[in-house]
Amino acid sequence: MPPDPTAITQMASAFFDSAVLFSASDLGVFSELANGPADCRRVAGSLGLDLRGARLLLDACVAVGLLRKEGETYANTPETSAFLVPGSPGDLSRALRYNRDVYSAWGRLAELVRRGKPVELPALHLGDDAERTRTFVMSMHGRALGMGRAILPLLDLSGKSRLLDVGGGPGTYAVLIARKFPDLSCLVLDLPPVVAIAAELIAQQGMSARVETLAGDYRVTEFPRGVDAVNFFGMLHQESPDSIRDLMRRAYQALAPGGVVHVLDMMTDETHTAPKFSALFAVNMALTTENGWVFSAAELRTWMEEAGFEGFELTPLPPPAPHWLARARKPDGAR
Repeated sequence: MPPDPTAITQMASAFFDSAVLFSASDLGVFSELANGPADCRRVAGSLGLDLRGARLLLDACVAVGLLRKEGETYANTPETSAFLVPGSPGDLSRALRYNRDVYSAWGRLAELVRRGKPVELPALHLGDDAERTRTFVMSMHGRALGMGRAILPLLDLSGKSRLLDVGGGPGTYAVLIARKFPDLSCLVLDLPPVVAIAAELIAQQGMSARVETLAGDYRVTEFPRGVDAVNFFGMLHQESPDSIRDLMRRAYQALAPGGVVHVLDMMTDETHTAPKFSALFAVNMALTTENGWVFSAAELRTWMEEAGFEGFELTPLPPPAPHWLARARKPDGAR
């Protein structure tokens, strides 16, 4: 049987689907159709779109499975209603804006491979560009709200009183954790432009009394001592192996005896080629950060044990999140 080029040709045009998704989300198509099925003229008129352009986009949404079409009437699918309508319980529209913002960077992948440097400055979404920074932080907020439902049942923080959330971004995980464990207070450490937005979000959720922020660079800012838990949620994939070793060592020093450390992240197997999403996300991180990659679960275990932690555990999150939650503890009686 001769080789089949189908997979290659489909791969070459896969970005068509992404462009349709991002454009429909940004233009408010799914939000408009949440009010009920409508024809193209009504959608275009409500959203201020060109009629021909709107028809092309709506038909493309049908083609990729984002909308249904009966006669001349368009409607959201059950999945679109659940995950792409802003304000819905499973809303992913804010989380997807991060993917949209790195869309152009992927077109410069060859440049990364030739030069070995990110094709855009990490500082763009970490403070230098106010709009990109807010979009990034709000995207992480939306993603954390979605993933929090899967993570919270895996955390046992009963009896703990102080948690340090390193690189905690919008503070969303800290808020969710504090709500579940009413005796726990949280401190979110991140860069000044990031925690400024985090403080807004925390206040909006009425949790400022128990979730505080600390502006700083977690690579050099001293961790407070005597905490009961340290979380590294979704941020170690932008650090080099040496930096991760240092962060594990400093977390160990910051923890009280018997304290726990959690790492939530995408991870690969020992070959760094599977799962597929994790291997591709490693490229994404390299495109936008100096040391971006995705480490293996075995590497993480080694770094934790080198720092002195014991009882390493690894739990996969349920689909569709391609993440794992690692847990280890500082031995009782350790200094």
